[in-house]
Amino acid sequence: MMLKDQKTAIIAENRLHDTDTGSPEVQIAILTERINQLNEHLKEHKNDKHSRRGLLKMVGRRRSLLDYLIKTDIERYRAIIAKLGIRK
Repeated sequence: MMLKDQKTAIIAENRLHDTDTGSPEVQIAILTERINQLNEHLKEHKNDKHSRRGLLKMVGRRRSLLDYLIKTDIERYRAIIAKLGIRK
């Protein structure tokens, strides 16, 4: 579970301007953190099928945001995958 101060730190690192909380980069960074946390949970609880479904839904949502970023601005896409260490 992500705490509020963790989320605000992620937003501060990835925002485009001072009041930015919803740009694709911010959303992708938040989803990446949640995906990483859920991966750790699933390593311990292998039979947790409900959480695994949620993980797959988050991965799909992140993939959609990355696809949108490719179509609109390829340089922003390359920057965010390099920054977060996401493999394509």
